[in-house]
Amino acid sequence: MSTQNKGKRASIKKYRHPININPGMIVFGFLFVYMIVVIISYFRSEHIAPYEVTKGSLAVNNTYNGVIIRKEKVVSSNFAGYINYYAREGEKVANNSMVYTVDATGKINDLMNNGTKEAVVLSAEEMSELKDSISNFSSGFDPLNYNETYDFKFNIQGTVLKIANYKVLSGIDKYRNGEYSDNINFGYAPESGVLVYSVDGYENFTAEDITKDLLYNEEYSKTQFSSNNLISDGDPAYKIITAEEWSILIEIDETKCRELEEEDYINVRFLKNNYTSWAAVSILRQDGTIFAKLDFNNSMITFATDRFLELELISNADEGLKIPNSAIVERTFYLIPEEYLTYGDNGNEEGFLREAYMEDGTITTEFVNATIYASYDGQYYVDEKTFKIGDYIIKPDSDEKYPISKQGKLTGVYNINKGYADFKQITVLYKNEEYSIVKSNTKYGLNVYDHIVLKGDTVDADEFIYE
Repeated sequence: MSTQNKGKRASIKKYRHPININPGMIVFGFLFVYMIVVIISYFRSEHIAPYEVTKGSLAVNNTYNGVIIRKEKVVSSNFAGYINYYAREGEKVANNSMVYTVDATGKINDLMNNGTKEAVVLSAEEMSELKDSISNFSSGFDPLNYNETYDFKFNIQGTVLKIANYKVLSGIDKYRNGEYSDNINFGYAPESGVLVYSVDGYENFTAEDITKDLLYNEEYSKTQFSSNNLISDGDPAYKIITAEEWSILIEIDETKCRELEEEDYINVRFLKNNYTSWAAVSILRQDGTIFAKLDFNNSMITFATDRFLELELISNADEGLKIPNSAIVERTFYLIPEEYLTYGDNGNEEGFLREAYMEDGTITTEFVNATIYASYDGQYYVDEKTFKIGDYIIKPDSDEKYPISKQGKLTGVYNINKGYADFKQITVLYKNEEYSIVKSNTKYGLNVYDHIVLKGDTVDADEFIYE
């Protein structure tokens, strides 16, 4: 190859295309990266969910098992033989009224049996008594308390037998002077009261004697008395309830105790028959257990044959504004005496006079607008951001100073009606595991239809809420 050709090749340069930068692609790339960052941040952040405040009530378990305490006396028989009851159970008898007979030979028993072989026609009142017994048992039946079935059986048997015997014994006067007079003994009521034909060992207990074991006695049993039974001299024949006043003791916890200590009376619903009655309430602490003692002055005869009752306490404390417990938070505030409050902007703004210094060191005052969140015991609760520890505020029309230092806590929620987290103090009336009932229409609190943050710990005070 010639030298001339080599020189030509050496002078030839390779062509390079210029780099064309498309501004649209750059902008798109930035937007794409931004969207990815926003999406990742969205899924990684805890979302702020609103909740609308409504009126409501709680499904609170206010049902309790109680033990009945009343004035009752066990009456023993002074005779031996076959007992037959003349008065009906649950009937109120006068002093010295005849209650039963005891036949030493069994002749009256034979007459009873012969008499009951005849058709016994029940009156409307007697039929109603049987229907009520069956209906009450059916509505309150609990498979876990099957022993109640035996009580029901004995009650029905006793009721039917006593109705039948009552018809035979209604002619008892002919036995007083007849051929059986030497073999028949008559039992009379020692005082007026309501008759019950069973005993259970609880008759002599007072409210102060009740323990948790007696309230939840799994071995509880009662002895049912029936006509035609053979008894001995000194055996219990029946018992008599001598006063209309009676009490029920229930076990409660500390929370319920504090609630009931504020009440003199409370409305009670009996689950056995859905009757309601007002009771005077008092608190007893004994044997390491807190008891609520409910005193009644009516309806004793309705539950004369019962020792234990299931009841519901009906309280107005579970009605108000219903909010989720997750919304409730606690904040710290500065406490300022109420007499230091003043007004600015022609009386339209609440605030305080803070001590300040001018450039030459002269002491002056400046008005500080302050949001008040609550007022208790003569103290205003003011946001910590308004002042700092060491600030002095001046009492209006006075030279008195108050140093900002004392703090207190409030329970509340974050209201977001205005687009930011505005703390509102609440007063909890009652709560369960999920919701609380708070007082409505308070000066610094919530109102129905307010919107609050569902999870209060997901925001900070005064944080803007973007929806």
